[in-house]
Amino acid sequence: MGLRRVASWGVGGAIVLLLWGEYEHWRASRRRLAPAAVGGQGTEAVVVLGFRNPGARINAVNRWRVRVGLRSRRAEGASRLVLCGGPIGGAVSEAELMARYAREIRGYQGELALDTTSRSTWENIQNAVPLIEDAARIKIVSHSLHAEKARAYLHRLRPDLGARLVRGDDYRFGEWMLAKPFLAALGKRNLRRIRSQSGLSWGDPPASE
Repeated sequence: MGLRRVASWGVGGAIVLLLWGEYEHWRASRRRLAPAAVGGQGTEAVVVLGFRNPGARINAVNRWRVRVGLRSRRAEGASRLVLCGGPIGGAVSEAELMARYAREIRGYQGELALDTTSRSTWENIQNAVPLIEDAARIKIVSHSLHAEKARAYLHRLRPDLGARLVRGDDYRFGEWMLAKPFLAALGKRNLRRIRSQSGLSWGDPPASE
């Protein structure tokens, strides 16, 4: 009976942990967005944040992020896919690898813009600004807490562009479910660091970067 009770508590604890991860990602996907609905007129920019890629082939995380970017596009109107990430882990930039995947594997034929030099989330957003300034609607996608972090940076760097942020389709129940508790814990720590910092100007990266 004792072992069964311990096993039952273990299973219950694991379920609670997984549901907590889902809840935190769900919440993050709905934060730091425009306070009111952004109009559907004009170009939409979907910013995809890269993940460290150690080789010349795109890794599973970056493939998933590209798919999220593609499914986040609105059904009607012009959408620009903005891919961000420099050559951090390999000789080819994350943005270039994601662009190849989008074009050659996923068949994307729409407008594409690349940031091939950034080495952090802060630089992702800083370098993406010239690529999204003309967009009426802006979506930033990654795993949900990472995307929220990037939205916080955009609000800090360019509040006028932050006012154009709308939801992407980065949260779906069950995707990356086993990893979500870890990603949630890491993401919440990073968001706490951002909240503790103030007075940053355009060229000053946060301490967490």
